[in-house]
Amino acid sequence: MTPTQTLTPPSFEHIQADVERAFAEDIGSGDATAQLLPAGSRAHAALTCREAAVIAGTPWFDACFRRLDPSVRIDWQVKDGERVEPGAIICRLEGDARAMVSAERSALNFLQLLSGTATITATHVAAVAGSKTRVLDTRKTVPGLRLAQKYAVRCGGGHNHRIGLYDAILVKENHIIAAGGIQAAVEAARRLHPSLLLEVEVENLDELRQALAIGVDRIMLDNFSLPDMREAVRVTAGRVPLEVSGDVDLTTIGDIAHTGVDFVSIGSLTKHVRAVNLSLRLQLD
Repeated sequence: MTPTQTLTPPSFEHIQADVERAFAEDIGSGDATAQLLPAGSRAHAALTCREAAVIAGTPWFDACFRRLDPSVRIDWQVKDGERVEPGAIICRLEGDARAMVSAERSALNFLQLLSGTATITATHVAAVAGSKTRVLDTRKTVPGLRLAQKYAVRCGGGHNHRIGLYDAILVKENHIIAAGGIQAAVEAARRLHPSLLLEVEVENLDELRQALAIGVDRIMLDNFSLPDMREAVRVTAGRVPLEVSGDVDLTTIGDIAHTGVDFVSIGSLTKHVRAVNLSLRLQLD
C-alpha cells in the first residue's frame, strides 16, 4: 500500500448487501449440516494464511460472522493492506458454533478472493517501483463485487480507474466512429457532461495529436509499441496524463513504466481471480 492511499471500504450497507447475497445462495433456507452441532455450543478458531499474501476483505469477513452471531469475538492480528508470510495466524474467533460453521464459507470466499486481488496488485505495483507510473484497475470485475474488488486493489497499492460508466467518460473506437471523429466525440462529451473526467483512447500517434489538439483530461494509448509509447511521452510533454492499456502483464509492465507514461491499466487484477490459500480450523469449547 502506498502512503497516500485511502483504504476506506464501501459503506456498511453495501457490505451487508454483499453478505446477504452470499448467504442467500449458500445458506438459503438454513444450514442443514450445522444442526449436527449441539444447540448453544461455543467454538473458537484460528485463521491461518498458507502463503505469502496481502490481506484484503476483513470488513466482509467480519460482516459474515456478525450477521449470524452479533456477539462473535474476532481478534485480527493484521490489517487490510498488510503483507503476511506463510503460516501466519491472521485472526482468532470465538462464538456460537453453529453460526461459525454456517458463516465460514462465505467469509472465506470474500477474504480469499479480495486478498488474491490485493496480492496480485501489489506484485504489479512492485514491478513499477522507482518509476512515476501508477497501476490502475478496470471495469473487468466479478459481477456484483466491483466496489469490493476496487477496494482490494487499493489495499495492494494500486489505484482505481472509473468505478462505472457514470463517473467518468472514456471515448473509445466505437464512440469515435459513431460520433464522426475524435473532435466531434469530445465536443459532444464536454457538452453533455462537462464536470466528468474525459479520457480518449487512441490507436496511433496521429490520433494522439488529434486528442491533444482538442483538449482532453487523459489519453489512453491502446496497444502502442514501446517506441511509440516513448514518442507519445515526448510529444505530449506532460500536458496530459498518458495511460497504457492492452498486453500489460508482469513481463511487460516494467518496460512500459520506463517509457515515462503516467498510468497502466490492467484488467487481470480483478478479472483473473486466484484465491489466497486460507485455513480456518474450528474447535468446540
